[in-house]
Amino acid sequence: MSVTKQQALRYHAKWRPGKLEVVPSKSVSTQVELEMAYAPGVAEPVKEIAADPDKVFDYTTRGNLVAVISDGSAVLGLGNIGPLACKPVMEGKGMLFKRFAGIDVFDIELDTQNLDLFVQTVRVLGPTFGGINLEDIKAPECFEIEERLKASMDIPVFHDDQHGTAIIAGSALLNALELVNKNIEEVKVVFSGAGAAGFACAKYFVSLGVKKENLILTDIQGVVYKGRGDNNYLDELAADTPKRTLAEAMDGADIFMGVSAAGVLKPEMLLTMNENPIVFAMANPVPEIEYQVAVDTRPDVIMATGRSDYPNQINNVLGFPFIFRGALDVRATEINEEMKIAATQALADLAKEDVPDDVLQAYGATRLQFGREYIIPKPFDSRVLYRVASAVAEAAMKSGVARRPIADMDAYRAELEKRVHPTREAVRRFMMQARSGERVRIVFPEGDHDKILRATQVIVDEGIAHPILLGHPDEIQSKMQELGLQMAPTDYTIVNPFDRANIPERYVDTYTEVRERRGVPRDRAVQKLQGRIHYAMMMVREGDADGCVSGVSYTYPETIRPALRIVGLAEDAECACGMYMVLDRNGKVRFFADTTINMQTDAHTLAHIAVLTADRVKQLGITPRVAMLSFSNFGSARNEESAKVEKATALVKEMRPDLMIDGEMRVDVALDPERAKEDYPFCELKEEANVFIFPSLDAGNISYQMMQYLGGMEVVGPILIGLAHPVNVLPRNCSLRTVIGMTAVTAVISKRISQS
Repeated sequence: MSVTKQQALRYHAKWRPGKLEVVPSKSVSTQVELEMAYAPGVAEPVKEIAADPDKVFDYTTRGNLVAVISDGSAVLGLGNIGPLACKPVMEGKGMLFKRFAGIDVFDIELDTQNLDLFVQTVRVLGPTFGGINLEDIKAPECFEIEERLKASMDIPVFHDDQHGTAIIAGSALLNALELVNKNIEEVKVVFSGAGAAGFACAKYFVSLGVKKENLILTDIQGVVYKGRGDNNYLDELAADTPKRTLAEAMDGADIFMGVSAAGVLKPEMLLTMNENPIVFAMANPVPEIEYQVAVDTRPDVIMATGRSDYPNQINNVLGFPFIFRGALDVRATEINEEMKIAATQALADLAKEDVPDDVLQAYGATRLQFGREYIIPKPFDSRVLYRVASAVAEAAMKSGVARRPIADMDAYRAELEKRVHPTREAVRRFMMQARSGERVRIVFPEGDHDKILRATQVIVDEGIAHPILLGHPDEIQSKMQELGLQMAPTDYTIVNPFDRANIPERYVDTYTEVRERRGVPRDRAVQKLQGRIHYAMMMVREGDADGCVSGVSYTYPETIRPALRIVGLAEDAECACGMYMVLDRNGKVRFFADTTINMQTDAHTLAHIAVLTADRVKQLGITPRVAMLSFSNFGSARNEESAKVEKATALVKEMRPDLMIDGEMRVDVALDPERAKEDYPFCELKEEANVFIFPSLDAGNISYQMMQYLGGMEVVGPILIGLAHPVNVLPRNCSLRTVIGMTAVTAVISKRISQS
């Protein structure tokens, strides 16, 4: 167990007991709102629903509300401990529904183990919920309960102990078989444990392609064989075999699936399995065989457990929240076999994709790649929501159980992704702009960096740009192969700047001319250009690249100084400045400047920063609304600094009379146009500002970092403004998403410059 008893008890008891609360989703802060929430306003939706029952989904929480229901008869590995003791588990289940899929839950613990009473109670609760998640109910009662409820209710009923484990284990099975190149129709599978989870997993493996004759179930009495005399649900999968013990069954097996008890799989049994055995030891907290014992006994084993401290955790949280999400969103009448298989396949496919940085950081890993120690996605991989839910929804539609089919599945997936990553909506807009027309060429000085190479795959796949990678070709190709990247040679270009033969004489001529009065003779120019940053900047200056993105392993000055010296300022720019794009959780985009270059500014420089920033924002396809920020509003506290901002605002209005801008003003006024209209009717900023010009570098830099680290917002930048060609700097140790977003922004800027 990775946590102590004291830690667990303190977690459940601190602040307020338990893990769930009911939170209103509408405001009830005025008399009018109270009348709308209850009497008399509530009568209107009541009448609508009475006339058309389907309107309940429009006016109530039913479409996003699931009941997690148990009788406490089979809780974890603790057995029949009753409804009160199982409540912490049911609350935890509700917490996971909300955390991972945004689904609301009422946990319901029933004080009965009478099958008829249980079924009747759940059935009459049906109108309250959009779905029923049965949990921790012992076998064989759980099978009949689920079947009777499915037959009598028109909403999804899902016993997670059966199907959740089966769906997740199924995806791990498919990927493990692919890695060892074994055919699912030929492998021999042995199950230890024939309760709800074991029996359901066995049936599900058969639906995935395992032959019944190649599958053996075992329980505490040994092999479940034909004629054993069970006379119950086990007869369906009873094997026609002379084998009677787990040890005998394991001889010549390809797969072991354990849903039983600690230590039942002995090392000597593992030794009798076929080459490249697959072992899923799911008993928790101690598996059927310890992970290290298994890999020491059979180095060729692919091992999975239910624990998070070993590779390949088979965790039900990868399934139930997202399966219900997809089912609820199409108002499915049930969760059928097609929907379960769709979830399994979506998980199996996702494990083969590049793993995002936020997942790596959550698990303290530097790399996760499809292979023997990564056959299934991690529980905190946020992509599972929009991959699994959309696959389930689509399968529900194809199998005819969706009452509200989704017309545009791509839009649905995008909406699900937005729930997890609301800031990606803004970045996606830039990606779409970058894809239009001919691909621009973006040079990456750190062309052999893992993060740049992983980003390159996405950049190529999405059609954002044509990447130019600087570095030793052999090293880059070797890393691409190691990372499992698949790109055609024409999708990217590799340039080796370290080879003198690759440095054009015009580069040397230009650099010598630019820097000769700074003590740089021709031979020194060649030496400088063999450095990747300088070479990249010269490519941009000479038109051999349309933009540059750098910084994952260089400091900010190492990129910005060569950019200023070699690329230089645009013809109409009197200075350069830095801008950050700040994205909030609703996907709203704001721009902060100057945040990186000009320590102190006079009114003239500040005005030019505002104009440059507004022009750059316009190049990104966004109409700028500029607030010139200060600690005062329109002269309310006069001093040298506020006067500077006031003067700069006046200068900008002269330079760009068509620009929506005003100041000096405080942030609260800039963000509240209604207040500005009331208190300052003369204010020319008629809408909420989206461009914020700070009076000093200190103010701008501190503000964007406060938004990032305290406000939880995502920032992209710094985006350099005022250069003749687009060069942008990545923060060191930034995420893969930031690299892709910055590349898209750079590509868009390059397109706009070429069109102007």
